[in-house]
Amino acid sequence: MDALRVLLETSTFNEVLRGLAISILLAKLVPSSAKAQDSTFITASGFLLIYFFARSWLALVNHYAPEPYLDEVFHIPQAQTYCGGRYQEWDDKITTPPGLYLLSVGWHKLMRLAECTPSSLRSNNLSATLLTALLALSCRRRIEAQTAIGKEKNDVSFYAYHTAINIALFPVIFFFSGLYYTDVASTLVVLLAYRNHLNRVASHFEKPGLLNGLWTVILGMAALFMRQTNVFWVVVYMGGLEAAHVVRGLRPKPIAEDTPSISLANLGEFFGFWLKRYAVGDVHDPPVDMAWPDDWVLCLLSIGIAALCNPLRVLRQVWPHITIMGLFVAFVAWNGGVVLGDKSNHIATIHLPQMLYIWPFFAFFSAPLLITPVLSTLAGLFRPAKFTAISNSNTDDTDLSSLRSTKPSTKSTRFSTTEPPQTTTPAPSSSTAKSSGPGSPLLNIIYFLLSRKLYYPFHLLATMLLSAAVVKYNTIIHPFTLADNRHYMFYIFRYTILRSSSVRLALVFAYTFTRWLVWKRLEGNNNTASRDFVGEMQLRNGGNKMRWRDEFSASPFATDDLSLARQRFTNRTLDENSSPEMTANSEQKKANDKKEQEEEFLIGTFTTFTPSSSQPSPSTSSPRTSTVLLCLLTTTLSLVTAPLVEPRYFILPWVFYRLLVPAMPVPSSVLSSNKKGKGDVDATAPAAQQQQPEKGLLWNIVHRTDLTLVLETIWFLAINIGTMYMFLFKPFYWKTPGGEMLDGGRVQRFMW
Repeated sequence: MDALRVLLETSTFNEVLRGLAISILLAKLVPSSAKAQDSTFITASGFLLIYFFARSWLALVNHYAPEPYLDEVFHIPQAQTYCGGRYQEWDDKITTPPGLYLLSVGWHKLMRLAECTPSSLRSNNLSATLLTALLALSCRRRIEAQTAIGKEKNDVSFYAYHTAINIALFPVIFFFSGLYYTDVASTLVVLLAYRNHLNRVASHFEKPGLLNGLWTVILGMAALFMRQTNVFWVVVYMGGLEAAHVVRGLRPKPIAEDTPSISLANLGEFFGFWLKRYAVGDVHDPPVDMAWPDDWVLCLLSIGIAALCNPLRVLRQVWPHITIMGLFVAFVAWNGGVVLGDKSNHIATIHLPQMLYIWPFFAFFSAPLLITPVLSTLAGLFRPAKFTAISNSNTDDTDLSSLRSTKPSTKSTRFSTTEPPQTTTPAPSSSTAKSSGPGSPLLNIIYFLLSRKLYYPFHLLATMLLSAAVVKYNTIIHPFTLADNRHYMFYIFRYTILRSSSVRLALVFAYTFTRWLVWKRLEGNNNTASRDFVGEMQLRNGGNKMRWRDEFSASPFATDDLSLARQRFTNRTLDENSSPEMTANSEQKKANDKKEQEEEFLIGTFTTFTPSSSQPSPSTSSPRTSTVLLCLLTTTLSLVTAPLVEPRYFILPWVFYRLLVPAMPVPSSVLSSNKKGKGDVDATAPAAQQQQPEKGLLWNIVHRTDLTLVLETIWFLAINIGTMYMFLFKPFYWKTPGGEMLDGGRVQRFMW
């Protein structure tokens, strides 16, 4: 009842008006399409939820824990010192840079607050949480715009909006919105730098200017002023993405049809050809759902070779990130290390198990999002294959000796990111290239293993053995983890890792399974084997919203599924382009588009899925392989040097992972039986032959909404309420076995 009284006292009429005004202002900053002007209300409602939930949390913290708690004991006095203008004074117990305190001083001067009290300083993070949601929305919108064409680049999907709200509600972020810690402000500044980065790579034709480069350096340094480990995100991740963007924009000439074959008996000639193709920018960077482990290696190899062979182009793009790295190195040399102040308890070390702990962390907080990949996988196991092989009358087996002329010739010319490409028919695998001999036996074995992915069980076994070795020989238990029972990580370690060595090794299976789940969720629902390439190409020629997903695919070892899809396209596209069904489909498409626009107006600006069942919208597009690998590399660099395991260290890895996760509707095979009813559509038929059944508005709204996001919101709210309850209403005291009070009799509280 006391908590209810506090909430009622703080929920004054002026406070409600302030919340509404802030929410509407933030909603106005979100771009909206002209055909749905009522979207401001939808957007404002999410920001309003965050505001009042965070405002209530802050009010309760100020009432039940008015004095600085835990790390606030260092942060709040240092901020108050800066508020007093004494910038030369520094508490040596503080290990992070003074960015948070400088930001607080500026905020207090802007709001004309007379004094830096614990309550006013904590309120900074309330504002930062709201701005984090806004920036997350802006970043997700720009990520989706990378795979959009034309006016759709400016649209905001409902998935992007809901993702941003859930990022702000992420329990580890939201918990510290009521305390004066660096985490929320640090996340905000890094997202601001990330938004600037996405603007820099929005086009291959408009290069960033000098002023933008200087602005990039300023944002990068601002991120470093929040936390030293942010250097990995602004230099390695964003700088690496910009380098990959440059080499993808090289646009080398396609291989001519009459280019003679190479001899595969000569391994040097074979690999020399692909090295030359990679050097000129013919990189292998497919969407992650089309990539296997060999594609990961080829992706890094091809982009690395292209970057080394085109250094000036790359340097013109990434010089701001190199400048940031140089300034950071200068700081480390001046400071005598990365850590400010107390270096004794923050000694950098190699702590590889951090990259095992992160997968259960992701899986726990993203549990609702993992429902769909599990259902999709189960549906795939129990339904008949929808993609049938092509008869021998239409195709011949691809001979390795003609691989030179078939694989490169299937690549279509690169095209603009703003205009749909012209149709190019890939060469069939039964190319007329001249055979140059039986081929190298070693190369035939390599091709056989890689093209059919027969190595994957061994890859899985190797990762499990490597994980077991890391657990056995590199597990580090920091003294703080054992001594501080105020953190949830103390209890997680106590009941799992510290129980016994056998339990510790058994957890390898949990790490492997959760890693597979998280990766599967990044892939989305775009299964290559079940995709209709004919429908895709026809939709693309009719103003489709997506590029062909094979735009950057340059692997000598293409998967059979992709090869079959290309063959299927080659054998059918010429006949179907002139078929009478195309005309009927065009009329049907116009009617569907008109109905689509009416429904979009009724449900708001936000759309998640296009009408086509064979072509995903930008929100459902999987991230590129290079993006995911760079994110994984950056996460590794930021975590493995920390001996202490803290959920706060996982905030930025989770945020960037969550921004990359595509929308993933529940597969139709799960929602419907294998038998076709009167209103069912044959998903395996080409788009030109599909007749869209009449559906009501409610069905379309449900179909457009990723229901797992709703579950994620509920899940986050439940976790937040639980951790808020434990912090506020389950305090305890440290006592000796004899009952003597420790830590001066201060109240101890549970927290992340």
